[in-house]
Amino acid sequence: MSAVWGVHMPESLGFDAVEQGFVAIGWPELGDLRQIGASREAVKAAVAEAYPDLKEGSIPVTAGVLFRFVHEIEAGDVVIYPSKHDRQVNIGRFTGEIEHVPVDEMPNRRRVEWLGHFPRSDFSQSALYEIGSFLTLFSVRTHVAEFLAKVALASPRQAEAEEVASADDDSVTGTVSRQAVETTQDFVVRRLHNGLSGFEFEHFTAHLLECMGYTARVSEKTGDGGVDVIAHTDELGFEPPIIKVQCKRRTDQIGEPEVSQLLGTLGEGECALFVTLGSYSRAARALERNRPKLRLIDGEQLVRLFMENYAKFSARYRTLIPLRQAYIPDVVAEE
Repeated sequence: MSAVWGVHMPESLGFDAVEQGFVAIGWPELGDLRQIGASREAVKAAVAEAYPDLKEGSIPVTAGVLFRFVHEIEAGDVVIYPSKHDRQVNIGRFTGEIEHVPVDEMPNRRRVEWLGHFPRSDFSQSALYEIGSFLTLFSVRTHVAEFLAKVALASPRQAEAEEVASADDDSVTGTVSRQAVETTQDFVVRRLHNGLSGFEFEHFTAHLLECMGYTARVSEKTGDGGVDVIAHTDELGFEPPIIKVQCKRRTDQIGEPEVSQLLGTLGEGECALFVTLGSYSRAARALERNRPKLRLIDGEQLVRLFMENYAKFSARYRTLIPLRQAYIPDVVAEE
């Protein structure tokens, strides 16, 4: 039976990993990990030599990750990659091929056949906690059935436990901080997705724009594909720019054709804003970079804008999404 592994990668690698079919880990100073001796002690010695400033307690944890990546993963094992660039949970199978790409910041790769890509909102919060481990590579155990059910796979074999007891405090604190942020984002997205209809989400978006200082009105309910909200900076709406807004209460990925459709509605002095609870494809983001009158707001950005303007929101929305201010450590966990 296959084991189930979780992998974390930098956001900058997300599109390539999904589109090209691989997962990767870093530590470039070690070179090709296949050239290190096939024992944990050999890997520990290599890590200590290549990274002399690494905290002593982190050496066995780092070495364990590297050893497992090269020597314990088998062809057919399942991999779960929670990608930050689009807030998706990607599930696939390892094919068994290992590569070293020396020009890359994450040079050691394993090829993956992706079986499915799912919004975070498809999973329970406790399952999302499990794949929020501070390790780059870890085994998934508690919520295996929930993840595998999405791709119609059976229960796996169990991998050996990771060596995690001596992980350094900054790594753990950074993970806790990141999970707190992600949990809040998940909570807000779930409440908006489950608590509002598509038409109500348009009103929410219009209200958000008003809280940000715009005048906004929801267009007549004419069905999918049209402009949902009109926003402008002057009260009567005569002065440019006029902002045409498309709203999608979806948690999956928006592609370039849908964004181009909105651009096709623009006239002189008009701008386009696309708002979704999900994410955007690489092609859609490229279109945004090349069109100065286009802005794309994904679920993560929408949550940030909502939280920044939370005090201005009407009681209806603050009741739907109850939040309170808290402070968390501003520490980024190191790879």
